Amino acid sequence: MADKRLSLDHITVTDTTPWQLAQIAAEVGCEGICPFLHSMEVLPAMPSYDLVRDPQALRQTRDALAATGVKVDLIYPFTMAGRTNVADFAPALETGAALGAPLANVLCYDRDPVRRTEKLIELADLAVPFGIALSIEFYPPSQVRTLSAALEEITRAGRPDIKVTADLLHIMRGGEADTSMALLRHPAIAIAQISDGPATIDPSRIEHEAGIQRLLPGQGSFNITAFEQTLNPNTPLSVEIPQQKQIDAGTTPQQRAQNAVDCVKEVVRRTR
Repeated sequence: MADKRLSLDHITVTDTTPWQLAQIAAEVGCEGICPFLHSMEVLPAMPSYDLVRDPQALRQTRDALAATGVKVDLIYPFTMAGRTNVADFAPALETGAALGAPLANVLCYDRDPVRRTEKLIELADLAVPFGIALSIEFYPPSQVRTLSAALEEITRAGRPDIKVTADLLHIMRGGEADTSMALLRHPAIAIAQISDGPATIDPSRIEHEAGIQRLLPGQGSFNITAFEQTLNPNTPLSVEIPQQKQIDAGTTPQQRAQNAVDCVKEVVRRTR
C-alpha cells in the first residue's frame, strides 16, 4: 500500500463533522480526507456545521488536521446550475485554501453546454488566487454523465487546472463502463473514488445509492481490481462508501470507516 494514497470521503462517515472526519481518517490509516465545507440537506445524517461561516468550526478542523497530519485532498460542494452565480463560491474557495485543499469537486447541472463551459472557466479563474484546481465529477443524474463527457468538457474549456474525479460507481451506472475503464490513465484524472454495488440497479435508486447506501468492496459485482490496476499508480484513492444501514444499526463512525478502509486495502493488496 506504500504507493497508494488513501483518502477518507466524508459520506463514508456522513454523520461526522470535518474535524471528526480528520481524526477518524488518522485512526484508520488514511492520509487524506474529502470533506463537505458545510452540511447538506440531501445527506440527512450529517450534523449541522458550516466551515465557511463559522470561524470556530474552521479552527477546529484546522487544529484536527495539524494534530493528525491528515491533509485535505478534495472539498465539496460546488454545484453548478443554470442560475449559479459563480462569484458566490469565493468564500468557500477561501475556506478551502485555509484548509490547504488542492481540488474543488464540481457537479455540473447546467443544461446549456455553452454556458456550462463558460461558467467552469469562470470558476477556474476564481479559484486561481486560492491555489485550488477544479475537478469535475461526472455523475449520471447531472449534465456531465460520463468520463468521456467530462474529458470533452475539459477540452472545450482548454484549462489544465480543470481535472476529473473518477468514481467507480458512476462509471458503472453511466452506461459507458468499458469506454470509461479504458480512459482511466488520462492525465486529467486527479482522484478516484472506490465502492462496490450490484451489477444493475433501478434508475430511480441511483441518487440514493450514490449518497446514502453503497456496498463495501467485495460485496458487489464491480470489477474493482480492473479499476484500481488501470488507474495511474499515483492517483489518490478516495474511500467513498456511505453505509446508512450500518448507521441505523448503531455502528460507530470509526468502525464503519475501518471496515471500509480494510476492504479497500484488501482489494488493492490482491492486485499487487
